Amino acid sequence: MMDKLMIEGGHPLEGTVLISGAKNSAVALIPAAILADSTVTIDNLPTISDVKLLAELLREIGGDVELSAHEIRINPEQMIAMPLPNGKVKKLRASYYLMGAMLGKFKKAVIGLPGGCNLGPRPIDQHIKGFEALGARVTNEQGAIYLRAEELRGARIYLDVVSVGATINIMLAAVRAKGQTIIENAAKEPEIIDVATLLSSMGARIKGAGTNVIRIDGVDSLKGCRHSIIPDRIEAGTYMIMAAAMGQKVLVDNIIPYHVESLIAKLREMGVVVEVSDDQVLIHNVGKKKAVDIKTLVYPGFPTDLQQPFTSLLTQADGTSIVTDTIYNARFKHIDELRRMGANVKVEGRSSIINGKTKLQGAKVRASDLRAGAALVVAGLMAEGITELSGLSHVERGYENLEEKLIGLGAKIWREKMSEEELDQVKN
Repeated sequence: MMDKLMIEGGHPLEGTVLISGAKNSAVALIPAAILADSTVTIDNLPTISDVKLLAELLREIGGDVELSAHEIRINPEQMIAMPLPNGKVKKLRASYYLMGAMLGKFKKAVIGLPGGCNLGPRPIDQHIKGFEALGARVTNEQGAIYLRAEELRGARIYLDVVSVGATINIMLAAVRAKGQTIIENAAKEPEIIDVATLLSSMGARIKGAGTNVIRIDGVDSLKGCRHSIIPDRIEAGTYMIMAAAMGQKVLVDNIIPYHVESLIAKLREMGVVVEVSDDQVLIHNVGKKKAVDIKTLVYPGFPTDLQQPFTSLLTQADGTSIVTDTIYNARFKHIDELRRMGANVKVEGRSSIINGKTKLQGAKVRASDLRAGAALVVAGLMAEGITELSGLSHVERGYENLEEKLIGLGAKIWREKMSEEELDQVKN
């Protein structure tokens, strides 16, 4: 049976919330462990469904994998280049990192085309361009990507689109290639630095991670190591938005404030009081909020992953706000659901226009993707009455212990089983 999340709105939030390790790092670090010749231990791991799926996929190719609450130990010694067609790969957007890791280690891979959030075309053409530049032949056969190389040789690769996925995937393939690889127009996200840190601890030679030019000198072998994942800036940002929406005084703990600077700036522009210390931010409720415009950009700009939760907050700001997503044009699937709750918001091209402040009413809503789910939780916390959120599996992909963390802050939130009738509606 599937669950739905019930949220009784209008309860103020107060207290401390502890942020977990970064989802977007974890899903790249776990495949990266394939490249080692001995055990890799990764801690500060978020307990989310994507991590469990990746652990199962590594076991399928012969990995000895021990997964506990916040730690994973991966011994890749017995791994083989077994094809991973569809099945579990389909459920997981980030399964494409297995391509770069397996290509780097075995010089071949067969990976089903990944699934995950349906955000319209997020093409992997830049990944393929990188693999081909390193000397791989890439073909698409029966819906799976086949990668084969006699050997991998370093190359100069210019990314036409700044892509986190392609930057990381090319890094994974290049660390054991012969000679030097230069990735130009590389993405600069903190998660890329996290992956480079792990690879360097394993013995890789990488310079420039976090800048737009990354240089990699290939090495023959990589060894196991221990690595601790950075805090999740998107989870941190989501709780900061919830605190701005409903908080009296909320401390968001275990974060790197520098990673959420663009959000802090926008919250302050709205009139929210944000106090920043080394690894925490304290958010005070100030009552009235001003409308602001945001435009999502690659890091260090405003993250596309926070655009949807932020839109919910803007329904409570006085005036008209315009949210433009330059990264994913399909990232407005939460708008119809917000309107169902009474929001005055419409989509025009790549922008949503929000007229505030509007009273939100609890309603039956559905998460179409991970961050849309987060946006609807934010809306549910602010709404009058009870919001019923289905599509919970999307939310569980990226937020560890969401209910427990919110209940700890004083939210009224619980799960209920979906009825047969509701399940039929979801299927249709």
